[in-house]
Amino acid sequence: MRLKNKVALITGGGAGIGRASAVLFSSEGARVVVAERDTAAGEDTVREIIAAGGDAIFVQTDVTEDLQVKAAVERTVEVYGGIDVLYNNVGGSTLRDGPVTTAPFEEFWSKIKIDVFGTWLGCHYAIPKMIERGGGSVINTTSMVALMGTPSKDAYTAAKGAVASLTRSMAVEFGKHKIRVNALAPAATLTDRVVKILEQDGVSAKIAENYLLGYPQPIDIANAALYLASDESRVTTGQILAIDSGITIS
Repeated sequence: MRLKNKVALITGGGAGIGRASAVLFSSEGARVVVAERDTAAGEDTVREIIAAGGDAIFVQTDVTEDLQVKAAVERTVEVYGGIDVLYNNVGGSTLRDGPVTTAPFEEFWSKIKIDVFGTWLGCHYAIPKMIERGGGSVINTTSMVALMGTPSKDAYTAAKGAVASLTRSMAVEFGKHKIRVNALAPAATLTDRVVKILEQDGVSAKIAENYLLGYPQPIDIANAALYLASDESRVTTGQILAIDSGITIS
């Protein structure tokens, strides 16, 4: 019960890494708020948690919408009395990305809005509640692409690089409030969405050939998030933890 009595707000908790993390956090004692744009997916995660004896609620949330993120945080505090863990999980690349010379402008702004602004909004509204609580853990989601050169993904790389920098900045800013801020940098992880992309994207598939230990599964990322959410990471902050099957060193 590594998260006993903790309240965790997880964005994108309806599928993939977010869902694996929500279920795992609950099994470790957390009360979980699943903030998800897709109502059916979010409610399905909550049903799974409750069926296993856990405590969870769903809040329909688009992380790019200011008032929806604010409402998710307020609902969390209303139901559970506060927030101990904010996991900004939402993000992802698309096949529309490309080199800076050819990638569509709308793809760039889409990545900035989802990855950077979505993370910013979650922190903007949740961190004051965590300060009231006496501290907590913010877990952001960057990517292996922020740690290495990756062709044909310049919009996504720019956004994830910004998340990594923001993570370090917030770690310094809020350390005095006993709030630690870290980020996970996964490699391509075998969620349903990523599997579809790999089937069509030759660049990603070629890079994946260099994975030393095979593709990560969603539970691999969730396990790392659990460490950062738990008190075991009480003196870990400002770190970018690569869960990358060795791709960034190979």
